[in-house]
Amino acid sequence: MSEHTAEAQAIDLSQPPAENMVRVTFQPEGRTVEFPFGTMPYDHHGLPMSFLDVAENYHIFLDHACGGVCACTTCHIHIKQGEPGLNEPTEDELDRMEKAPGLQLNSRLGCQAVIEKPGAYVVEIPSWNKNYVSEGKPLAMGESK
Repeated sequence: MSEHTAEAQAIDLSQPPAENMVRVTFQPEGRTVEFPFGTMPYDHHGLPMSFLDVAENYHIFLDHACGGVCACTTCHIHIKQGEPGLNEPTEDELDRMEKAPGLQLNSRLGCQAVIEKPGAYVVEIPSWNKNYVSEGKPLAMGESK
């Protein structure tokens, strides 16, 4: 995929995504990306088509200290919209989530929550979960890679 042409085009948020499209909005950044389902290249961060994988492909900061292998909780997110289109959490993810601060009923690990269907998804990266001085990563507040 070229420099993610969907982001270069204006995405009309007043309309639902077109058939077979995935739209993900990352809050509080307000960054929305859109791409055809099943076409995003795997960036080897988290499971393929996980929110971490989407974030990495689109240069959106989502901390993942363990490299996205379900060994920490730094990619903890809250699913605000689209939960029915995601995979079910595994026992490993549920066990890991028990250690996450700020746990909510809509909590998932960004590396494990996989988009399985086209549609609109909204996820929140909790502000307390951002590691602003992580190893060589950009600041979450607007710097780019």
